[in-house]
Amino acid sequence: MPSEICRLPEFDKDMKKLLKRFRTLEDDLQQFVKSGLAMYHRTPKQDYGGIVQLTDLEIENPKIFKVRRFSCRSLKGRGVQSGIRITYAYFEEGDKVEFIEMYFKGDKENEDRERIKRHYVKQS
Repeated sequence: MPSEICRLPEFDKDMKKLLKRFRTLEDDLQQFVKSGLAMYHRTPKQDYGGIVQLTDLEIENPKIFKVRRFSCRSLKGRGVQSGIRITYAYFEEGDKVEFIEMYFKGDKENEDRERIKRHYVKQS
């Protein structure tokens, strides 16, 4: 498990909105942090293909990742193909994770790249 986990205020708003439809989301996120997130960043050989790095954002540090396989118990029978997507930043030097965005793929096609750039592109 990462040594520090935090959330952007926009992530909390996304989560609050989705919790109205998917009541298990908070617990599902905690389970993901304990298993999927820790497994991916600690032992990359065990990558299950559900986390991809977004490399076309002109951001070198932190690394930005998108979770495509997220198991949500509220979406019974769909397992990791739930359609819930999470975007997060991973700071290797401090082993820190910062959650950026959470959305349901049925509502929105892709991550909010403007939000990511607003928070992580260094201003000159």
